[in-house]
Amino acid sequence: MDINSLLQPYQRFGVHLGLERIQRLLAALGNPHQRVPIIHVAGSNGKGSVCAYLSSVLSEAGYRVGRYTSPHLIDWTERICINQYPISTAELVNVLEQVQGAIPPDSEESPTQFEVITAAAWLYFAQKQVDIAVIEVGLGGRLDATNVCDQPLATIITSISREHWQVLGSTLSQIATEKAGILKPNCPAIIAPLPPEAKAVVQSRIEELNCPVTWVEPAQKFNRQTVVRAGFEPRLSSIATPKSLNPPLHQNADAPLWASYAGIIYPLPLLGEIQLTNSAVAIATLQSLIHQGWQIPESAIVSGMAKTQWLGRLQWTEWKNYRLLVDGAHNPAAATGLREYVDTLNTSVTWVMGILSTKEHEGIFRALLRGGDRVYLVPVPDHSSAEPEELSAIARSVCPTLADCHTYPNLEAGLQAATATASDSTIILCGSLYLVGYFLGS
Repeated sequence: MDINSLLQPYQRFGVHLGLERIQRLLAALGNPHQRVPIIHVAGSNGKGSVCAYLSSVLSEAGYRVGRYTSPHLIDWTERICINQYPISTAELVNVLEQVQGAIPPDSEESPTQFEVITAAAWLYFAQKQVDIAVIEVGLGGRLDATNVCDQPLATIITSISREHWQVLGSTLSQIATEKAGILKPNCPAIIAPLPPEAKAVVQSRIEELNCPVTWVEPAQKFNRQTVVRAGFEPRLSSIATPKSLNPPLHQNADAPLWASYAGIIYPLPLLGEIQLTNSAVAIATLQSLIHQGWQIPESAIVSGMAKTQWLGRLQWTEWKNYRLLVDGAHNPAAATGLREYVDTLNTSVTWVMGILSTKEHEGIFRALLRGGDRVYLVPVPDHSSAEPEELSAIARSVCPTLADCHTYPNLEAGLQAATATASDSTIILCGSLYLVGYFLGS
């Protein structure tokens, strides 16, 4: 039996937040989550990048590190990793069968698909005796299936913006309440900059729970020349510079390739200004672990940051010999980050986009589109996609001075049109992580 066959029966239960089902399931499996020290990561955007930084550095420090993230881009195995290596298909099938065997056939309320894969991650990490696991919240926080540990080593909130409002609430304070639900009494909290309305909620919860807190500010950026002039070259000379640190085609030569936070100078391989915040959050978390007795030398921090990879987010790639940039940009805040990066390229822009029906279409377009841009709209395969024709009407309304705006029946046709007309334009595929995953897997 394959992974999809095992998980398909639970897909019909959809998103159903709550902890009772996952707690019953984990109890039936022997409470594996209680045998795994964790870092718990919530936030509207930036969760995956922070998880990637943390798992890379902790692996460099010599620890056996589990990482659980969602959604996957191409394959289910991406969600469950140890030291950056995904679980094998055979192992995932095996652990899913164990989880399935713990679900009573006459259960009044079956677990959801996300709860099943989450239980599988806990069980796998416990069986493999990881030293630590970095766990990403799936949706919200307070009632998310990952929120079952009473004493995490650290809890992180990377950002709060309006997303999943159909489930989490329509205001930032309501969404912040859900995110702050991962905070635990007396457990360290690492919090990125938040909008005032959201920060007030999180701060109140931190005070109520007596959490030691680090309010993180973005790291300071440097380019390579500044780092050398500042005298850090000998300090960094032992760290092999990954190819991902070399500026890709079209990247501004002045783009930040190095950053400094809390006295540590480190390479910044992931693109975009938001990584100044995400990387600082990761380092602040590592410093919290050091205070708790974990052995994480600065050399491991520098080399681990340098080796971090996170696919599908501001990632340069190629399609039929055309260079293009891919990014999820599935909510207005993420779209704003993408546009900020694109503006540093100083080229015309061609967008190939597909967006889910549940997303804030107008907000995403307002963040991304500028006069003179070209827009090619496609459906998101195998998901609840917004109709390209409806998106086209919204895009034209938001930005009447677009150079071009057309719809296509599939991604292949949209990319063909974009590459045929792009000339010296930067082509960007975005709007949905599912669309990016479909592209990368095709």
